[in-house]
Amino acid sequence: MLGVWTPDQIRAAEQQLFARTPEPVVMRRAAHAVAVHTARVLTEVTDGVAGRRVALLVGAGNNGGDALWAGAFLRRRGVGVTAVLLAPEKAHAAGLAALRRAGGRAVPAEGASADTSGIGAEAADAVERADVVIDGIVGLSARGSLRPTAAELVRRVSVPVVAVDLPSGVDPVTGAVDGPVVQADLTVTFGGRKPCHVLGAGAVCSGEVEVVDIGLDDHLPAPELRVLRPAEIGADWPVPGPSDDKYSQGVVGVAAGSATYPGAAVLASGAAVQATAGMVRYAGPAADVVRSRWPEVVATGSVGDAGRVQAWAVGPGIGLGASGRDVLQHVLESGRPVCADADSITLLANDPTLWDARDPDVPLVLTPHAGEFARLTGQELGPDRVAAAREVAARFDAVVLLKGNTTIIAAPDGRVLVNDAQHAWLATAGSGDVLTGLIGALLASGVEPWLACGYAAHVHSLAADLAAHGETDDPTEPGAPIGASALLEAVPLAIRKIRRAALA
Repeated sequence: MLGVWTPDQIRAAEQQLFARTPEPVVMRRAAHAVAVHTARVLTEVTDGVAGRRVALLVGAGNNGGDALWAGAFLRRRGVGVTAVLLAPEKAHAAGLAALRRAGGRAVPAEGASADTSGIGAEAADAVERADVVIDGIVGLSARGSLRPTAAELVRRVSVPVVAVDLPSGVDPVTGAVDGPVVQADLTVTFGGRKPCHVLGAGAVCSGEVEVVDIGLDDHLPAPELRVLRPAEIGADWPVPGPSDDKYSQGVVGVAAGSATYPGAAVLASGAAVQATAGMVRYAGPAADVVRSRWPEVVATGSVGDAGRVQAWAVGPGIGLGASGRDVLQHVLESGRPVCADADSITLLANDPTLWDARDPDVPLVLTPHAGEFARLTGQELGPDRVAAAREVAARFDAVVLLKGNTTIIAAPDGRVLVNDAQHAWLATAGSGDVLTGLIGALLASGVEPWLACGYAAHVHSLAADLAAHGETDDPTEPGAPIGASALLEAVPLAIRKIRRAALA
């Protein structure tokens, strides 16, 4: 897993590092990495380094110092470097001196010859003629969007941007954006990923993220968040072996849909089939429809007749009336792991006595979107989605998968996985039903619930991406919107892709 550390964790590790390595040495180490990666970007966009132009957007503090030192290193490679100082009186003194010694220039962002926007002519010229821009405006201590002068400079950028540590204007902890922000093509960060690199809009603004070792590894605590790698998901995804049969591979029960809305039943059951569950037992009023679409599913009319299962996926389309309540109560009383989605979550919110049906020693997964989260908790979902998911997981002693473009998966013990889709193809009716079936199949196969949710979320988003791009499997090609049926058909393709990654 990839680790993600909070700004406070990184700063504490830096203080330990500075006790044995002088801070200026560490800064130059970080800046050199920024320069190396900027040179790579220059080579990609201009086929060379010497004679090219780089503009530095420099704020106060150490982030600006990193940018200035990076400019000094680039200047020694023959790059024309101009630092645009947003706060000249607060610019990092040693970094600015190093840039000037190397032959670089520094100009104020605002000047006597400023245009109507307040940007000085030299600053405007530096940004508009640059081949690459380095964002060193603010660092990990900053909050809020870009101030007007910085926002105007960023608005004028039309070339690749390399961000130092994080894109300026992104909240370092939540990844939230509430105004003007830097859209980086590459973010060079130090020691480890920060929450803003994997959460929400911050993940999009970060572009490609390169983590540079500056000596923090020995001082970092356990990461605050984790991101699963495709190869490790592929290595652990349950597939049948020589000694397996349909029962050992996992038997999942699906309680979903209704006579009026059979689609949820078809999608959730189909996802469990596509996820390689050994057997899928469907129980509900859409049995005939499910059977006609998925003849391998053992379909019955009620949960009481379903037979033995190793886990349940329940909720999509079961309704909020007495019959839906009875289905959910039966499933919770079964003593089997349960993935409760959609109507199940609303039923639990509306009738707290349903919680009494659950054996507290049996795993429960809740998969709310923002609206269901509000019903379950009685409060709207705020910008700190990680804290919200953690709080609910602890309150209900359940694994909580908080849906969104960035999916948050919180365990009751505080562990958190993050899956950033980096696309919006899942914004379609029925996609959540597919996710429910995937999670149910993994629970039935014995995968630990927190990981089951992480595995399912990754395959779910990967399948959507593959479906949107068709046979090309090329993310650079424009995708097309998909429906949940196309998403479902792409699930085996996604599983094959992560399994190939595991074998590579």
